[in-house]
Amino acid sequence: MSQLFDPVTGGQADHGRGGDGGGQSPRTLAGQPLAARMRPTTFDQFFGHEAVVGPEAPLRRMLASGHLTSLVLHGPPGVGKTSLARVISREVDAAWTELSAVTSGVKDLRAAMEEGKARQATVGRRTILFVDEIHRFNKAQQDALLPGVEAGWVTLIGATTENPYFELNAPLLSRCRLIHLTAVDDAAIRAVVDRAVDDAHGLGGRVEVTSDARELIVRGGSGDARSALNLLELAVTALDGDVLDAEDVLDAAAHLRYSRGDEHYDQISAFIKSVRGSDPDAAMYWLMRMLASGEDPLFLARRMVILASEDVGVADSRLLPVAMAAYQAVERVGMPEAEFALSHATIALATAPKSNAVTRAMGAARSLVESHPNAPVPIHLRDAHSSAGKAMGHGEGYDYPHAQPGNWVEQDYLPDDVRGVVFDPEGHLNVRWPPR
Repeated sequence: MSQLFDPVTGGQADHGRGGDGGGQSPRTLAGQPLAARMRPTTFDQFFGHEAVVGPEAPLRRMLASGHLTSLVLHGPPGVGKTSLARVISREVDAAWTELSAVTSGVKDLRAAMEEGKARQATVGRRTILFVDEIHRFNKAQQDALLPGVEAGWVTLIGATTENPYFELNAPLLSRCRLIHLTAVDDAAIRAVVDRAVDDAHGLGGRVEVTSDARELIVRGGSGDARSALNLLELAVTALDGDVLDAEDVLDAAAHLRYSRGDEHYDQISAFIKSVRGSDPDAAMYWLMRMLASGEDPLFLARRMVILASEDVGVADSRLLPVAMAAYQAVERVGMPEAEFALSHATIALATAPKSNAVTRAMGAARSLVESHPNAPVPIHLRDAHSSAGKAMGHGEGYDYPHAQPGNWVEQDYLPDDVRGVVFDPEGHLNVRWPPR
């Protein structure tokens, strides 16, 4: 079925270094993976992230006004950072220059900014400088971006999977607007898959993909649209016929090291329940099985951080720093050495005493907020630092606990509307009796 992925003709413009913003020519599309060929070229084709790219979102309003500030797009792999940058460049009709921080240096940055400066001076056209994996630039390389961004020679759009507050210099970050992109939801991935099946640059409707097969592909994406398209491409490439069903998708997934569908969810569920059930042997088995299958170690570390509060919690608060240390070890030390830290945290979490008081308190407090969302702050708890606040009596009657024996004093801290409410050991809302 390789002919299904042969290039087709179309009217998209070149989109390379210094070229026009937007799509790719048929020649550029030839031989590219399905995920690359299906990059959206308009916001109508950019599925998901409604809060970021919806018609009323601040970014869309900014683009509609003809203005574009430098941006840093932050989010996990496969959520559309590069695609969003390309769509933006088409919206503002900007020239496009793309660099990767993995292979580029200061010389490349300066050349790109000089091109942008010359283009601005000669034809008055803006240049978008897209830097993928921007967190990989060191301090000097990031500083080299500042003159061009400050002068407006280029509009920077950086993409990163890492926390920009940790990885990017404050002067550079202060000149950019930060946009967070979360994992793509199933509805958006479903729309991406449907488009790939029908679009001329994808399957062009030449293969029937059953609804069950589509759902397996969506689940296999697990928040990553690129992974879903890769699975679709692999399944169709191996297809003998013109109907792709669920069995074909499962066969294709079996050729991958690790299925991002049921196996992903089932095994992480088994790991969580083994830790919660205080079985370190089972927890270690599932940990090593997932690592051997190619699971993202940062995903596992994040789950441990959640477990430390959700299932150990106040029974032993020392486990949260242990889990965080394992996460940082994966980030800073890398694999396979960080397996020691992941194993350390897994055994510690599994053998620790357990309490779900944090979970119960969160639920009870959230219910209280929902039932009393606008209860006024009591006068004695209000901020009294300003002269206006003092004039209105803010802070009057507040008893400073550290001025009392034992650093404790009997006084109310809840709004009057919910005075006397406490959370009992079962997480329910009860009335303290007698009320204070």
